[in-house]
Amino acid sequence: MANGETMMFNVENEKVNEAREVIFSVFKALKEKGYNPINQIVGYILSGDPTYITNHQDARSIIRKLERDELLEEILRFYLEENSKEDSV
Repeated sequence: MANGETMMFNVENEKVNEAREVIFSVFKALKEKGYNPINQIVGYILSGDPTYITNHQDARSIIRKLERDELLEEILRFYLEENSKEDSV
């Protein structure tokens, strides 16, 4: 690759759907246990420490099925798709 070229990063649709399911499943389990799901998931993504995620509903095992960058990518994709106007992105 020549210096200055932009690398392309692509994720398969299957991984996107899996990441979405993982995030919502873990979110629900954290909420059921009375945690702030956003704070806990951010803590996990930033640190990699699984103790930010409850064992309730097997959420800790579920979230560890994917790499943290895959989770972050899905969160960013969802946010941008939901909050951007067609002509602005």
